[in-house]
Amino acid sequence: MFEKILLATDLSEASERVVCAIGKLRALGASEVLFLHCLNIRDVGTLASQLMLLSRPSFEKQKKLLDDQGYKVNAKMILGIPHIDIMRQAEEHDCSLIVLGSHGRSMVAEILLGGTATAVLQTVTKPVLLFHLKFNDDEGRKVCEEIECDPRKHILFPTDFSDTAERAFTYVEEMVKAGTRKVTLCHVQDKSRIYGDLKAKLDEFNRIDTERLKRLEKRLRDIGTAEVSLELPYGAPKEEILKLIERNGYSMIVMGTQGRGFFGKILMGSVAYHVARIATIPTLFIPPVR
Repeated sequence: MFEKILLATDLSEASERVVCAIGKLRALGASEVLFLHCLNIRDVGTLASQLMLLSRPSFEKQKKLLDDQGYKVNAKMILGIPHIDIMRQAEEHDCSLIVLGSHGRSMVAEILLGGTATAVLQTVTKPVLLFHLKFNDDEGRKVCEEIECDPRKHILFPTDFSDTAERAFTYVEEMVKAGTRKVTLCHVQDKSRIYGDLKAKLDEFNRIDTERLKRLEKRLRDIGTAEVSLELPYGAPKEEILKLIERNGYSMIVMGTQGRGFFGKILMGSVAYHVARIATIPTLFIPPVR
């Protein structure tokens, strides 16, 4: 499913945590990594060659961490525009997954919180796995916590039953085939859309959507032995999804980047953006077919 990964690094301690976390992606078929450090030409200018030379020891250290996990590594240091070159390199090398951290010193700091993220997640045709990195104070120094990334432990799959959500679900199916032990399927009845006369039909909506979730459940049970549970909360989607994340031990979220309801306009006020910004577990975003 994810034979070749593009992993972007800014060489910070935070990005090193990401490097160390992707070993269990090998259970999903990952065997090769395009390890990419892109210096932003807008920032470094004529200092590019000197900065690349200074960065080489840290780059080689992180590359060795990938080697030690058993990956075949193609390591590249380039000069360019990060969001453009991440996508270009992923296409040129036929990568099946892009892995990015949500915090870091420079490029990675922009990936989730700035224009780079918007550009990558709105235009890329590849799945993107985002890690939300947490930092603690250690005598005045920010220290990044270790990351757990186990796609075979417990997957949360929020769906709006759109075509893009269906595409994302095929990845959940592949994960179950690869040995994922538990999956929670979730659809939020959006209270902002169910009002007036429609509210009287809530029981009917619940029945219809429960049947939809059960059909997805059957597909998973037909292909593997994963324990499957269903959630059908009523409320604000971003709040209800985050409540689920807080009270359950999920190891990964899988969701589409665009869809009929709360998957629309990722990183521009949508629930997907809110989840990506707040969630403390890895989130796999599956783009629509373009």
